[in-house]
Amino acid sequence: MKSKKIMIFLVVLLAIGLVGSYAETKKWTRTGANTFARIQGKVPTAGVMKTLAEKYAGDIKIGLDQVGQGDMVEPVLAALKEGVFTEASLPPGEKFAWMFFRLNNKVKVWEDVEWAGKKPLDVFLFDVKTPTKIYTYAMPRPCGNLALYKSVDAVLPAPLATCMMTVSPLKVNLNEPITVDMCGSQNAAAMSVDVFNAQGVKIGTHAFTPGDCKWKTAFDAPGTYVFKAGATNADGILSSNPCEVSAYVNVPPVCKLWTSCLPCEDYVGKPITFDANGSTDADGQVVKAVFELTDETGNVIDTYTAAAKPFTWQKVLTKAGKYGIAVSVFDDMGAVSSSADPCKIAFDVTQKKFFWVAELGGLLARGTYTGFFFGRVGMLWAVSPDLLDIILTMGPAIPTQGSPWKVFFMGNVVANLHLGPSVYAGAGLGYTTKEQDVRKSGMDLIGQFGVNIFNNYTNAGSIFAEARIPVITADRPVDDHYKLLLGFRYIF
Repeated sequence: MKSKKIMIFLVVLLAIGLVGSYAETKKWTRTGANTFARIQGKVPTAGVMKTLAEKYAGDIKIGLDQVGQGDMVEPVLAALKEGVFTEASLPPGEKFAWMFFRLNNKVKVWEDVEWAGKKPLDVFLFDVKTPTKIYTYAMPRPCGNLALYKSVDAVLPAPLATCMMTVSPLKVNLNEPITVDMCGSQNAAAMSVDVFNAQGVKIGTHAFTPGDCKWKTAFDAPGTYVFKAGATNADGILSSNPCEVSAYVNVPPVCKLWTSCLPCEDYVGKPITFDANGSTDADGQVVKAVFELTDETGNVIDTYTAAAKPFTWQKVLTKAGKYGIAVSVFDDMGAVSSSADPCKIAFDVTQKKFFWVAELGGLLARGTYTGFFFGRVGMLWAVSPDLLDIILTMGPAIPTQGSPWKVFFMGNVVANLHLGPSVYAGAGLGYTTKEQDVRKSGMDLIGQFGVNIFNNYTNAGSIFAEARIPVITADRPVDDHYKLLLGFRYIF
């Protein structure tokens, strides 16, 4: 009995000698004394260590309560049962925050412990993770004591990213910019968007960063385009919320042009109708047509915009020549018909060369300057429009007095030269029948001067003066046979 008490006393002294006072670092120099777990053998395996979770759960709780880690009981027991251990050899001088062991069948704790043995300390290490810390526990072999080797702050998982994408505008015309904005994404370290065409074919990808979170793009083909985006957090985990937007690229309108004449023969002065009402728009409606008229060299000579139906333009051309008419139509999105294949028609406009002519007016016949009313009809040949005309007319003259004056007839061939837009002068030959029975029929020299009252190119009216002088012969002296006329000429 006395020897047993001495033995206990020596063990206590030995323990105290090993670790020193509680106020200082405990120098721990050898293993195998005051073991916490009663494990047979000097080199326990990891499998043997797992039995601690069941056999010594109560003692582990006592030890952890003493070191202020009572909340770690369940995590430590779970780690022991899991049996994921790492074998290591710790060099002399390695320290532990605490270690508990068994003394007199009671759980005791040392804090601030240093391995001071001459050889490395063989241990089993295992980690226990909490939301804020990672604890590394050590179990020296073979004593089975439990020690806190290290603790570090846990690297918390990055918060999950939430993808947020806006696309604007959602409907555009060809080659107009679309802005993809991912600046609203949360907890995103990186973002990307895949673009798919209407056939579901991926046509591109664009990467974003928080500092560069907007992207402008455009499309040269119409249809629906789908933007599928995702955001990843700092741990590289992809967002799971839906992040998909569709945008529509407008189909431009298709123009169709019709003209009221092709070719436009004898159409100088006549209205020509250009019609774009056959134009169509696959996904909207045509709202405007712009007509452009060009000359033979391609210079634009006139334009017209039809801002509402009907999309037509009536144009009167006053000069013959080669022309071109082109039309561009616009839809309700402002898209214009393709310039690659414009609606354009080339056409020739010719001027009418032959016209009917009707003349009437008053006439003074030399002798007694007797008055007559005359009327003539005939044809006009526009040899060179607006420059030179040849007119053939014939008709009667009716006297305002009786005998010896009688109805006579005149026939003319006159060439008129245009001196400007409204003035012309002419000369020619005529034939006049006798205005009295005692007189002779014969040839006359004719001079004319006229002023246009109106000229619509298809018809015209003028006031003209005419002098007729007989070709001098013995039986037709000038003094008795010249005539003066003032009349109105209508060309149609």
